[in-house]
Amino acid sequence: MRGADLLARSLVAAGVGRLFTLSGNQIMPVFDACIETGIDLVHVRHEAAAVHMADAWGRLTGEPGVALVTAGPGFANTLSALYVATMAESPMVLLSGHAPSSQLGRGPFQEMSQADMAQHVTKSSWTASDATGLGSDLASALRTARSGRPGPVHLALPVDLLEAQVESEQAVPTGDEFYAQGLVVDSEVAQQIGDALAMARRPLVLAGPAMMRGEGREALSSLGDAAQLPAVAMESPRGVNDPSLGAFAEVLPEADLILLLGKRLDFSLGQGKSPAVGDGCRFIQVDADRTTLEQTHRTLADPARLTLACHADPTSMAREIAGSVGSKRWSTDAWRDEVDAAIAQRPAAWDMLSSGSGPVHPVELCRVLQEFLDGDDWVLVSDGGEFGQWAQACLSAPHRIINGPGGSIGSAIPLSLAARLAFPESPVVAVLGDGTFGFHAMEMDTAVRSGLPVVTVVGNDATWNAEYQIQLRDYGADRLVGCELLPTRYDQVVSGLGGHGEHVTTATELRPALERAFGADRPACVNVDLQRCAAPSIRRKG
Repeated sequence: MRGADLLARSLVAAGVGRLFTLSGNQIMPVFDACIETGIDLVHVRHEAAAVHMADAWGRLTGEPGVALVTAGPGFANTLSALYVATMAESPMVLLSGHAPSSQLGRGPFQEMSQADMAQHVTKSSWTASDATGLGSDLASALRTARSGRPGPVHLALPVDLLEAQVESEQAVPTGDEFYAQGLVVDSEVAQQIGDALAMARRPLVLAGPAMMRGEGREALSSLGDAAQLPAVAMESPRGVNDPSLGAFAEVLPEADLILLLGKRLDFSLGQGKSPAVGDGCRFIQVDADRTTLEQTHRTLADPARLTLACHADPTSMAREIAGSVGSKRWSTDAWRDEVDAAIAQRPAAWDMLSSGSGPVHPVELCRVLQEFLDGDDWVLVSDGGEFGQWAQACLSAPHRIINGPGGSIGSAIPLSLAARLAFPESPVVAVLGDGTFGFHAMEMDTAVRSGLPVVTVVGNDATWNAEYQIQLRDYGADRLVGCELLPTRYDQVVSGLGGHGEHVTTATELRPALERAFGADRPACVNVDLQRCAAPSIRRKG
């Protein structure tokens, strides 16, 4: 068999039945090999979309999504999407074609230092060096993506290795080789952390993106309930000012002890400094990544504020702490209620907002859309930008993906397509602005070809509104430049690709347009004329 056949059989052995991909010269042997294995090739219109889809698969299922792209420019198109997956702590693997290893340094087609380039935006990146080791390389990539803090891994595949003959059938890895051994949790350390939390007056548990999913989310919830502690997960690029966390920024400085469970002490917490966090607040950190613990030591000006740093799996540690709190005396119920109330805070005035006959206010759009989300096992995908912040503040669903801590925009459409594949029986809606729609508009063609009836709701204010609001605030109305867009009929774009389109100009048109879009049983776009509103700012008394 060829190296490509070994790779395909190894994918099957790992339980990978689908590749998110875009065709290219150096990966044609893999395409050919997949025919014999039954691996499904979901082929997209841009390489970044393939990575976004693998990212969404990893976030929603907990199993690494796998993207496959060609060499050179095709690979280079994935770099920003890899960064998004890294910051979102999403387990995924990128397989990239590569110039022939036998010709490196002699000017082969599309020669590029791909492994070195991806090293900066992945957990690990390397180039395969032996055809018989392709199965082991794949196993290592999947194992690394799953282990510790989840994240993307890149493996470059020289085309001559894919075409080389491999004799040994034993080169296909076994099941255990695809999984890493977990970090052991020290029960005595868990007891120490529990004691410290019990002694604090206003303790707080903060978790990172990976703890918002699957077993991590369950363990975090169990810890909060067992100890009656506020346990908050964070994944927004706006940090403590994440609109979905309401007025959380106002209560965070009152905490006297923060347990960081798989959560970096970074920009999202103001590097642990005032005004984001109180100067006297102490930290305990549990993380599967030693470099994160080292970063915290460097970040805190006063090392004494980090009372304990533990290299351990945050999910396992959360469970261990939850199991040790029964005998402790807790007096944090009122504090937990205060934090929960701050997070739930939304201005009462929002309930009264009405758009009249003109462009729709974001709150009104979300209010109508939420009526649909309350009905089924929905998946909500929210992009970034100003409209994305309104969506994240106003909308909720059983499953949610947002743009993530990397602060990117434009990934919502490919994220939603992978969500539809991961949850084929669940309705999926992507909420995004008109600027972000342009990043991956042609993936609506992928949705049509693949039979994925997602609904995109585009808030069309004919501007790059986040930057428009910055200019308006910082420079004044007479210095607005480079942010205007046309009020394009994106619904007609989707209709032209074979989907369903709706154009909404007033609030009264919203509900019937959404009903038709969700009932169309094909990819749909609801293009809503939207007011230009700055992202919401939520206060406990506002």
